[in-house]
Amino acid sequence: MRLNGKVAIVTGASSGIGAGIAKAFGAEGATVIVNYATSKEGADAVVTSIATAGGKAVAVQADMSKSADVVRLFNTVVADHGKLDVLVNNAGVAVFEMVSDLTEEAFHKQFNVNVLGYFLGVREATKHFGEAGGSIVNISSILSTHPSAGGSVYSATKGAVDNLTYGLARELGPRKIRVNAIMPGYTNTPATDGKFAGELRERLLAETPLGRVGEPEDIAPVAVFLASDDSYWVSGESIRVTGGARGL
Repeated sequence: MRLNGKVAIVTGASSGIGAGIAKAFGAEGATVIVNYATSKEGADAVVTSIATAGGKAVAVQADMSKSADVVRLFNTVVADHGKLDVLVNNAGVAVFEMVSDLTEEAFHKQFNVNVLGYFLGVREATKHFGEAGGSIVNISSILSTHPSAGGSVYSATKGAVDNLTYGLARELGPRKIRVNAIMPGYTNTPATDGKFAGELRERLLAETPLGRVGEPEDIAPVAVFLASDDSYWVSGESIRVTGGARGL
């Protein structure tokens, strides 16, 4: 129970990697706030899964790209649970289109959720962490360093997350707040469902030494480590969790 007694917010946790992390946190003893933007049904299912396994969780809606929503989320959590120990910034959006087809709306949407949303989450978390500090885990991507065709803007947002992570670690370290990032590789989630098929799947497997596409359950243990006191001397790191893949 490495997170026993901790209160953790996991954004974008109604499915995929966020849901996997939320369930792992619950199994390790944390009280988990399962944030969602639109899928109440998915978030409620994650809460039910955690509760059925003996854990504690509650779903709270908030669009992480909107400042008023983010403030409401954090104020609600602290009012209901008395404190905050961990923030996992996971909520994200990806639009994969060639530059000739990508709209300004799609550009801004990705930066608003993937970068501004993370910043807003960190800004609020730092108001509520106690004297013991806290842990912030930002979900980045292998694509932050190895962009793919059609994913240049998404990759740019994740590159920004990596730089934000290191900069914030330096800024917040004196307050005992650790900031790290996880860079997942090619992972099966609802967002990628059906996209890892045929020739692309063969290429992905060929570039992954461990020989398979990842699952949310492969990412979650690293998030547990970074959220726990086991990683007390780890900050400012972007950790690849890719099965050994570096990119295509």
